[in-house]
Amino acid sequence: MGHWLQRNIIEPGKLPLLLALTAFVLTFLITRVVTRMIRAGKGPFGNVSAGGTHIHHVVPGVVLTVLGGFGAVASGRYGFGSAAFAVVFGIGAGLVLDEFALILHLADVYWTEAGRQSVEVVVVTAALVGLVLAGFTPFGVNDVSQEELQDRGGVISTVAVNFLFALLVLTKGKARMALFSVIVPLVGLIGVVRLARPGSPWARRLYRRRPRARARAILRAYRHDRRWAAPRRRFQDLIGGKPDPVGPPAVRRR
Repeated sequence: MGHWLQRNIIEPGKLPLLLALTAFVLTFLITRVVTRMIRAGKGPFGNVSAGGTHIHHVVPGVVLTVLGGFGAVASGRYGFGSAAFAVVFGIGAGLVLDEFALILHLADVYWTEAGRQSVEVVVVTAALVGLVLAGFTPFGVNDVSQEELQDRGGVISTVAVNFLFALLVLTKGKARMALFSVIVPLVGLIGVVRLARPGSPWARRLYRRRPRARARAILRAYRHDRRWAAPRRRFQDLIGGKPDPVGPPAVRRR
């Protein structure tokens, strides 16, 4: 186990990535604690404003991400500089993705149902980077032998096949599986052989004249969502906080 950690996690080439991931996760968790305290009116923290404009933490996050990214490129993979810029990049990325939903919707949806998208994106990002740290590489190139590495055609074929798997899974309406299949090709193979989600491009195109397949897809999606929706929401509420309750629609008076 110790040899595996030393070979795959703590080797110098991967140390910046490990530091960036650690800074990313810690920044997200600390930010959520602070914002929940501000929301509850507790502690010494408060919103930051300048000239009457509320400054969201995505703003310093963008600055830190740019600084850390360019600094990491300039400093290389080794040395103190690469480690320091990796931490800066991780902090910036944590601040940016914590408000991913605000960027997506161009509105302050932080404590709404739409704001859950930020938590989901952070969790998926951390999981993907963790897989890379564990030794996986995009499109299964890590599974290529030394002989195949010397043959450009073999490498290109491997990447093309795994990219095709990811693309097919995406057309089946399974975005998360498509992302993970980029890192773990087996996930893409599983997604390809399983039914597509209703409303996906695959289902609209290929299930249109197959009522049985369409009915099976709808039933399977319903069972999957019913089984996992509640646990996923509880997990998101635990690490990100519960969204504001949605009040009844206003009654329009004539």
